[in-house]
Amino acid sequence: MSKLDRKVALVTGAGRGIGQAIAIKLASEGARVVINDLDAVPAEETATRIRSAGGEAAMCVGSVVSADFPQRFIDTALESFGGIDIIVNNAGYTWDNVIQKMSDEQWHAILDVHLGAPFRILRAASEFIRSAAKRESQAGSLVHRKVVNISSVSGLYGNAGQANYGAAKAGITGFTKSMAKEWGRYNVNVNCVAFGYIMTRLSQPLTSEAAHIEVDGRQIKIGVQPEAIDALRRLVPLGRLGTPEEAAGSVFLFCIPESDYITGQVLVCGGGY
Repeated sequence: MSKLDRKVALVTGAGRGIGQAIAIKLASEGARVVINDLDAVPAEETATRIRSAGGEAAMCVGSVVSADFPQRFIDTALESFGGIDIIVNNAGYTWDNVIQKMSDEQWHAILDVHLGAPFRILRAASEFIRSAAKRESQAGSLVHRKVVNISSVSGLYGNAGQANYGAAKAGITGFTKSMAKEWGRYNVNVNCVAFGYIMTRLSQPLTSEAAHIEVDGRQIKIGVQPEAIDALRRLVPLGRLGTPEEAAGSVFLFCIPESDYITGQVLVCGGGY
């Protein structure tokens, strides 16, 4: 039997990069996965990869900051698979600037996607979580559910040009610790993984032909200065950036039964940075 056999896992931002790797990893261990992405095409790609390997997947496409998204996400899990066991709040992006050039829109957009969305998703899940825990307690069974929130070394140590992102990612660690205390009575383990520098499209070398992502009609430039990437490699004791699969592995640790007595913790997946 796989470690997550028949568990129902919800993963935001699962169409690409780390989120896709998380969804595929959980599915490979037997989880039935609800895949979210901003766009339908990458979400379908992840779902196809999971189904091709013999797994089960459903999709809930759309922005995690949309007012109707949290309930749609929860309803998709309940209607498709009949329950919720794992929630991974992974979706997000960066929109960097020094503070004197950062607009209120930039500030609030990043806090909303990294901190507001996880809050609203867990709030939407709370009715199911509480009622399921009550039924299981009355039946004399102990069922652990897992929440894994995603932070960053920028939230732990700060990073120039990322006042918005660093604040949001610091906030998610406080949210994690508070929810661990609030939901412990329901046998929910709430933990956080803070990623270091992982090789994704957000950390690709920034060039004059830099890539962009579109979020709510905005074109946002993504990438990192090549010299900064070289400097990061020197700062990381393991001497390299991590892979999405390695990032997914750290999330997986908090989803398996072996972590049933671990809650309210922050794990840094950063190669020793």
